[in-house]
Amino acid sequence: MRVVTWNLFHGRSLPPARAELLAQFAAKLAGWEWDVALLQEVPPWWPQQLAHACGAEQRAALTSRNVLLPLRRAVAQRQPELIKSNGGGCNAVLSRVPISEHATLRLRLWPERRVAQLVRLHDGTCVVNFHASTRRARAEHELASLWEHALAWSETGPLILGGDLNLREPRAPGVEVEHVAAHEVDHLFASGLARAGEAELLDRYTMLGSQRCELSDHAPLRARVASRTDSRR
Repeated sequence: MRVVTWNLFHGRSLPPARAELLAQFAAKLAGWEWDVALLQEVPPWWPQQLAHACGAEQRAALTSRNVLLPLRRAVAQRQPELIKSNGGGCNAVLSRVPISEHATLRLRLWPERRVAQLVRLHDGTCVVNFHASTRRARAEHELASLWEHALAWSETGPLILGGDLNLREPRAPGVEVEHVAAHEVDHLFASGLARAGEAELLDRYTMLGSQRCELSDHAPLRARVASRTDSRR
């Protein structure tokens, strides 16, 4: 199974574009090979359109700054650099494997709402997507709580946990959990599965007119995992 994690930076680019970049983000995601994509800082009106472009199912969970969302959306679609993260946000899981169950877990309400997504795929694999708080102590506390819930929810079955954890060296519990991919604060872990090949950063460059830009301030991170038996072959 190929898994991507990517913080979409509220649909913005570097250097900044002064227009909505939904089509550009959708084209990148649609062009990569993956089975499940864990996305953070997603404009809340994007997941359904991203999933359609990628031939995938989607599940989304609102995070923070979503009061008066229609007004925020109107500004964000016209001037994303003016409103930035105040355009609203959500986490989203896109899956090219059928989804059988989706749940959310609120890990913090103040000073900013933090919500994890727990998705059970048709083949029994459980996938957890999370964007942690920016302060280290808060992020560590959230991750520890999330591990407890995620391992219980997976019921000892295969589990993938990842996202923007806002930690350079996140801790996993003392069970058979493998850190399968890492780049700065973006990470992927697996339990009941093993890394199959090297993790990689995907190309996020695009052309906006004559200007070459990077979509998001985070690089998309991809890893492949397999059953422990298959990974040894």
